[in-house]
Amino acid sequence: MLKSKPMLSASIETLGWRHAVLVTLVLGSLFWMLSLAPIAQDAAYHSFADTRKFAGIPNVLDVLSNLPFLLVGGWGLRFCLRTGPGAVRSAWAVFFAGAGFVGFGSAWYHWNPTNASLVWDRLPMTIAFMGLFVAVLGEYVSNRLVTLLLVPAVALGIASVLYWHWTDDLRPYVWVQFFPLLTVPAVMILFRSNYSHRWLLPVALGLYVLAKVAELNDLAIFRGTQELVSGHSIKHLLAAAGCYCILLMLQRRKPAP
Repeated sequence: MLKSKPMLSASIETLGWRHAVLVTLVLGSLFWMLSLAPIAQDAAYHSFADTRKFAGIPNVLDVLSNLPFLLVGGWGLRFCLRTGPGAVRSAWAVFFAGAGFVGFGSAWYHWNPTNASLVWDRLPMTIAFMGLFVAVLGEYVSNRLVTLLLVPAVALGIASVLYWHWTDDLRPYVWVQFFPLLTVPAVMILFRSNYSHRWLLPVALGLYVLAKVAELNDLAIFRGTQELVSGHSIKHLLAAAGCYCILLMLQRRKPAP
């Protein structure tokens, strides 16, 4: 018993502080978001720059630019189910399933942009976000976290969308969308993965950041490209490219020495 105390103390010193930092980031960002005033959905959000219609499809490029999500999501889900990227493949499968359903949900929303149709765009997005977050925790911290957190995390993501739909308060959804951007890089810094090609994960996150920048500059990009393509259509392509980077990482990686 006397020898176990120094071992426990050493374990706390070497591992405990990293877990504490991670928990602080997750809970701290949540409490900060909830401390803000309620965030209502801006009605102008549904006014996109490119409203062209083709072959009976309204907002045609914003609708069709979701096709890469369907392709990458289906490809990634097939890879997870047939090959399996290690002990956390269920979380990666959830991520790719969510990405694939984004292709359907976002296309449905852009066919007729309203708050009601936006629900079906955001639901699969939160599933993908939570799948990604739990998968990274499983690979960098402990694969046992997948069993513990995957279902509650996905349920939390879905609840954040339903909460917005019922109350018109976006705070929980905003947190679910953006806290992985904060915590995933922190996890990669604090912990070590047992696989190669880890660099593709920050590339994927960087593409998602660029996607959000394109979304915020929807009209400016549409005008800057002589009305060839809008920022929102580019957002879809960049975000889908980020999903592909993650699939590429899982396909090419090997156990690290």
